[in-house]
Amino acid sequence: MTFTLVNPADPPERQAAKLREIAEVLMRRVEQATDASGAAYAQFQRAALLEEQVRDRTRDLERALDLLNDSNARLENATRSAEAARQNLANAIETVQEGFALFDAAEVLVMCNSRFGIHMPDLRDALKPGLSFDGYIDRVSTSRFIELPEGDTPAAWAERRKRRHQDRHVMFNVRMIWDRWVQVSEHRTMDGGTVILQTDVTGIIRMEREERGKLLDDQARMIRATLDHLNQGVAIFDSDNRLVGWNQRLAALLAVPLSRLQLGTGSDTLFETFRTGQGLGTPFSETALHRWIEETAPRTPLSFEVQRGRDTILDVFAQEMPDRGFVISFTDVSVERAAIAAMAEANETLEARVAARTTELQEALARAERANAARARFVAAASHDLLQPLSAARLFLASALDEAVPEPTRQTLEKAENALVSVGQILDALLDISRLEAGRAEVEVRPVRLDRLLAQLSDEFMPVAAKKGLDLRILPARAEVESDPTYLRRILQNLIGNALRYTETGRVLVGVRHRGDGLRIEVHDTGPGIPAEEQANIFKEFHRLNAPASASEGMGLGLAIVDRACALLGHPLTLRSAPGHGTCFALGLHRAARAPAAPHSAAPGTAPPPPPQDRIVLLVENDDALRLALGQLLEKWGLNVIDARTGEEALALVEEIGIAPDVALVDQHLGDGLDGLATITRLRSRHGPVPARILTADRAPGLGPLCAAEGVALMHKPIDAAALEAYLAALSPG
Repeated sequence: MTFTLVNPADPPERQAAKLREIAEVLMRRVEQATDASGAAYAQFQRAALLEEQVRDRTRDLERALDLLNDSNARLENATRSAEAARQNLANAIETVQEGFALFDAAEVLVMCNSRFGIHMPDLRDALKPGLSFDGYIDRVSTSRFIELPEGDTPAAWAERRKRRHQDRHVMFNVRMIWDRWVQVSEHRTMDGGTVILQTDVTGIIRMEREERGKLLDDQARMIRATLDHLNQGVAIFDSDNRLVGWNQRLAALLAVPLSRLQLGTGSDTLFETFRTGQGLGTPFSETALHRWIEETAPRTPLSFEVQRGRDTILDVFAQEMPDRGFVISFTDVSVERAAIAAMAEANETLEARVAARTTELQEALARAERANAARARFVAAASHDLLQPLSAARLFLASALDEAVPEPTRQTLEKAENALVSVGQILDALLDISRLEAGRAEVEVRPVRLDRLLAQLSDEFMPVAAKKGLDLRILPARAEVESDPTYLRRILQNLIGNALRYTETGRVLVGVRHRGDGLRIEVHDTGPGIPAEEQANIFKEFHRLNAPASASEGMGLGLAIVDRACALLGHPLTLRSAPGHGTCFALGLHRAARAPAAPHSAAPGTAPPPPPQDRIVLLVENDDALRLALGQLLEKWGLNVIDARTGEEALALVEEIGIAPDVALVDQHLGDGLDGLATITRLRSRHGPVPARILTADRAPGLGPLCAAEGVALMHKPIDAAALEAYLAALSPG
């Protein structure tokens, strides 16, 4: 049941006495607390500052309206120019001497000239805008003017043709009846469409046939000359194991007279001559070679070494030819083997040096790992300290957003609150990155709505783009993807922020492309582009390309964090850029299997119900600014606040008043005394199951299970005012 300051059932004298007792206690608290009279003056200063910002924003909106009117006029002119250009394009492609056709990104024919399909008259009536690409291929495969390869069917030919269409660039020849040939060249356009060119190459094909016949004799002479110039000894045998070709180097390597090398000599006779004359080598090599020659199944390449004399080592390689003949080559590798032996001797010395160097490197690696762990701990501690004032700032803004604020001021305050939300999420991501470096990274992959995320990013970056005079367009998308919302926002913030930072003129475009069961978020800019040799370096820590050495422009960590986060989440990241042509980053994502859960049960477009008034809230927070901001926000919602800096002070105050609170909001780290969980445990042991929530900036993985074991809800700083209000409103009134 709900506790109030007085019991309506008591007699008036008892109620008055109890109120006097409570008033005396509260007056003592007021006398002991620090005077907060400066808060009113600070509120006045903030109000004056916000008023000036509203006037500046009004002037910006007027200038934006003028720019919009000018853009509309330019758009009308551009439309007329585009229509004229389209007509000129149609006239131009008609004059092209080749067949030309354009299919759009949806694989539908947009336009073609009269020469397209001229070699297949039975297709002319079907070649009209609106014809699908698959329909075009099916008609070509069944045309009576095309001559398919022997044993091929129209369905099989069409299937292969459609598979080749998946390539970005395709070029091949198609044989027509009457010994005519058409070369088909297919290319993808920037927007995903397809351009097809058809060229009659009959004359070229026939000329190549004639030239090929002339070249056969020349090639035979060239092959013979080539064999004689090789540094290897080569012997060529036909399918009957008879010698049909050799070179002079063969006789020199095997010390065989040229008179022994006769056309038609059998392989057995030749190898017997080798064996009896100089010795082919070990018996294993000769046996293995004869067994390989006599195989009836397709022969795999055979390689081995033989030694001729004391100093000559030959590398032998035998390979089958398509007609079941084979080629054997002999290579003198004596110098290489001698070098290997020398290297083996040198390795014995190097191994000792490598072992010593390895020990030194292991010690250096251990020192580097300790330094890296210390840096990660420092980042985590610094981010934790920043979350305290950030949480107070967000709560002060939430307290200022009431019905009395004018609408322009409300919009400004809401944008300021969104900016603070972004800062808080960046700090959260920084804490996660520090855990990643320490090997303690945790992600929560769940459905994420892109429309809300892109809208927040638009509010965050539009003022930045307007200040630089850039055209920032973030196209809306209603898709839902599987990702960690914190990391995904951090990735897109870095990509968009980099695009705005490095683009001096033009625009930045953010959009979503759907690809089967997934999609890609692409960030395009018209910046200077990234050279190919620098595209791998930009993902390294503290590496910035053509950027001033100012900390306000970033420390070169953005893309390094993006690279690590994408690898952690399994999101493929691609880069396409060229100097002078801008840059495009593309992030691959999977669609969500289910819709993301709503943040609360309220109907869409409605605010959560306010918390019940006249409740007592015990607020325990050791940060004075955050305690003041939370107290003001809770009192604005009609709640009675009892605040304290430590757990011991809070318990003593509750005992002094003699009334248990309806709910307790307690910071986890309160100094050297009781922590938040211990404070809540003692409070419940004296006053029963009081609803309680831990407020903390600590993201340690072990804190959540501890709170769950005690039945205490957990809320991370910076505190979301809407989430806190929804939590208080959801508490049972009984």
